[in-house]
Amino acid sequence: MTERSKGILAMVMACLLWGTAPLYYKLLVQVPPLEVLAHRTLWSAVIFLVVLAVTGRMGALRPLLRGRRLAAITLAAGLISFNWFLFIFSVQAGHVIEAALGYYIFPLVSVALGVLAFGERLTRGQGVAVALAGGAVVVLTWGLGVAPWIALAIACSFGLYGLLKKRLAAPPVPSVTAEVLVLVPLSLIWLGLIATGNGPEAGRGHFFDTTGTAGLLVLSGALTASPLMLFTYATARVRLATVGLIQYINPTLQFLTATLIFAEPFGRWHAIAFGLIWAGLALYTLEGFRQDRAARRAAVSPGTSASVVK
Repeated sequence: MTERSKGILAMVMACLLWGTAPLYYKLLVQVPPLEVLAHRTLWSAVIFLVVLAVTGRMGALRPLLRGRRLAAITLAAGLISFNWFLFIFSVQAGHVIEAALGYYIFPLVSVALGVLAFGERLTRGQGVAVALAGGAVVVLTWGLGVAPWIALAIACSFGLYGLLKKRLAAPPVPSVTAEVLVLVPLSLIWLGLIATGNGPEAGRGHFFDTTGTAGLLVLSGALTASPLMLFTYATARVRLATVGLIQYINPTLQFLTATLIFAEPFGRWHAIAFGLIWAGLALYTLEGFRQDRAARRAAVSPGTSASVVK
């Protein structure tokens, strides 16, 4: 198997884990979202630390946990924690369709943030794609009488997180490890308040309810860490345009889970909005492949044979 094939396989596996995560979190519906989030943060920190220790990269944490970088890491931690909470809440509250919509919108939000933050210029196709996403939000707001706040919050928080990570320019696994380490004290405080009877959910900690519940809460760490490491492995071996295309497996599986397994309502207005989003993503993907081909052609100098260029 070639390195590219291995990268594609890793990306598909990551998206399968992300896309089927609603099935997992539905098993924890009896556990409040904040408690699930606290355990997810705690156990993912353990796994990330073990990975860094085994690979000899613990030293990469030091520059991320001091000075200005610590401030950026703390802000990134807040954004990703908010995103995780929204996803867990959407599953438990029966809004997985909105979560899927948010992850569909996310690439187009990233394009818009690139324009605002870095002065990037949109191609005509990208401009139309962003406009279609905006149209989808307007359609849902008009048809349902309320804006899809969960979808917008998921897309914007993840988009801002990506923007911050781009500015931070740190290795993926050490930076995420630093983020969860920043959140671990808050997680421990929250779990302690629950256990000692001093918090808003006093005396209602669920870790010791059953062996199954405890196992699922511990497993949330692996469910957080493993797809990220697969994603990191894939991006080092596969073109970003290909990664972007494969990544749509994630919200597609979430959408199918919501409609076919959880039987969430999917009416006319949802159909119109998702149709607009899918059309926008098709344009966005085509533009990505077109730009990727143009960049590779430009990398070939006039005097160099294309056959020797990787």
